[in-house]
Amino acid sequence: MRTYLERDVRQLIKVQDLGTFQRFLKLCVGRTGQLLNLSSLANDVGITHNTAKAWVSVLEASYIVYLLPPHHQNFNKRLIKTPKLYFLDTGLATWLLGIQAPEQLSAHVQRGALFETWVISELLEAHYNTGETSNLYFWRDRSGHEVDLLIDHGTHLSPPEIKSGKTINKDCFKELVFWKNLAGETGEKAWLIYGGDSRQIRSDVTVLPWHEINSEKIVI
Repeated sequence: MRTYLERDVRQLIKVQDLGTFQRFLKLCVGRTGQLLNLSSLANDVGITHNTAKAWVSVLEASYIVYLLPPHHQNFNKRLIKTPKLYFLDTGLATWLLGIQAPEQLSAHVQRGALFETWVISELLEAHYNTGETSNLYFWRDRSGHEVDLLIDHGTHLSPPEIKSGKTINKDCFKELVFWKNLAGETGEKAWLIYGGDSRQIRSDVTVLPWHEINSEKIVI
């Protein structure tokens, strides 16, 4: 792992202090699934804003992280315009977080973010395997309402929501309901991908267990 990082860093950005970069990397993985805040990253590591921006660009170019863009269709709401950061390799992410066993992951504070990261990575891989560019976005307004994913099909939008829990309840659907009410005819089939084992249909939402994620054409 260290040799791999040294090679990429020295070739692409010529980092003098590899330890600082590795600290930056660990802070990034602690923010997987969150809005990218370069100023916060820079301050926490002790580097400049421009350096943080350059390092994120290197991670993105190396396919270590992915910046999920926000969808800008307004629906008469003020929208967040900052991308969300995701690690494409959840194995690397768990290693950087010091997670060494499944039982550690199940109780880890980052469990939900890592599950969301894994789903995003799987859907991106499935889409890239078709030879297409990504049509994945997220949606969030300035009031805090958010849908984890929007799939833009050109003529309509499909909203998959992501929950790491093994059970579901009414609260799991509230953001989907809110978004669908705003989207009207633009919004079509909705999904809820969760950490459980059974497929269900609830309120016109397909509840999909994690292990069936690759069995559905939800990115087409």
